[in-house]
Amino acid sequence: MSAIDFLLARWRGKEYQEAIIWHQHTYSYRWLSSRVSHWRNFLETESVQPGTVVLLQADFSPNAIAMLLALIASRCIIVLMTKWAPHERKELIEIAQPEVVFSISEQDCLSSARMSGCKSHELYEALRRADHPGLVLFSSGSTGRSKGVVHDFVPLLEKFLPTRKTLRTVSFLLFDHIGGLNTLFYTLSNCGCLIIPQERTPDSVLEGVEKFRPELLPVSPTFLNLILMSRAHERYDLSSLQTISYGTEPMSGFILRKFNELFPRIRFVQLYGLSEVGILHSKSKESDSTWVRLAPDETRVTDGTLQIKTKTAMIGYLNAPSPFTPDGWLMTGDAVEVDGEFLKILGRKSELINVGGKKVYPTEVESVVQEMDEVAEVSVYGEKSAIMGNIVCARVRLKQGAESDGFASRLRQFCRHKLQEFKVPVRVALVDSALHTQRFKKERQPEAH
Repeated sequence: MSAIDFLLARWRGKEYQEAIIWHQHTYSYRWLSSRVSHWRNFLETESVQPGTVVLLQADFSPNAIAMLLALIASRCIIVLMTKWAPHERKELIEIAQPEVVFSISEQDCLSSARMSGCKSHELYEALRRADHPGLVLFSSGSTGRSKGVVHDFVPLLEKFLPTRKTLRTVSFLLFDHIGGLNTLFYTLSNCGCLIIPQERTPDSVLEGVEKFRPELLPVSPTFLNLILMSRAHERYDLSSLQTISYGTEPMSGFILRKFNELFPRIRFVQLYGLSEVGILHSKSKESDSTWVRLAPDETRVTDGTLQIKTKTAMIGYLNAPSPFTPDGWLMTGDAVEVDGEFLKILGRKSELINVGGKKVYPTEVESVVQEMDEVAEVSVYGEKSAIMGNIVCARVRLKQGAESDGFASRLRQFCRHKLQEFKVPVRVALVDSALHTQRFKKERQPEAH
């Protein structure tokens, strides 16, 4: 049996249902089943054996999805990668050591190459001994240095064995992101329809919502802010949406409250996950609350930091020390507050700003600054201070036409009404460039001086 047999079995009798919408074209479950078989035969013809380390460079597309499923069925170790700068791509290839590279173009066409000088790794050998397909993702964490995260694909897929609600879902998160994979397998395992936006811009995504009528939109808090700033939500019919799920970074309380006011009919659900552990089952306290309940048997809090033990946890890093405690709990590095069975994710402990021994978490300050009418984006971080240890700093991108003169003083005055004095930004820099990464996460690294 292959690890995707349960998917193929569920698609029987659903052959003519929509599976994928891509570039305005619809692909049925019959097409997808046939294409998985096609690529499995191709892999056999190309002598891609079980245990082969295959780099699949692609974004969401019909052939990328079918090839991923074929590689899983063929028990390969799959390294996923979307578009990276050439020097980053070289670094990631050196970490993963693939034997074969498959690239799928924006036109959904495949090209392939064989790599030389590949080395084995004990984690790869463990997957081969188990005769299981593997998955390699890249996580930069708080250091900025890429780490190769290795998963056994079997426990990752077992999460999707129970049948759940069939949904039409937008695939916003990237193909090489654990959240993007979660969206993919949830949708396909329940015979839903995956709607792939042509671009990850507010207008393109919401235009697709209006046209193809999804019920679920998974996004990042940063992208919700971009929707708000662009006012794209005013230009499209979003009445099909029942749920917007968000994760990948802490949510601004201001943005969440604003969207709940704009769309009281839509349920907003906080997800929590990491490349290292997958996406955990979660339940938001309320639609407008940043408090979330995670599975109590999979989580514990030690010294204010979240730890996780779950069957979907990675088997290890290719190029970094183990982040597991001696009793098997993964140290996430995420600081949390606890209120009974609910948690509030404050952010990475490494991003904490220690001002004279008092803790400041960037998201709290950002949420306040975001309330200012002229602010488009804000990024808060700490800088060293000889007197206080650290000071709070903010980079701000203003909305078009906003008055920049005297803004820093207005910001500090605004914050003093809502924050304790030690949390008020001491330095404020105005920037023209975006304050988020290409993966729509907040960019908090201070600029080099």
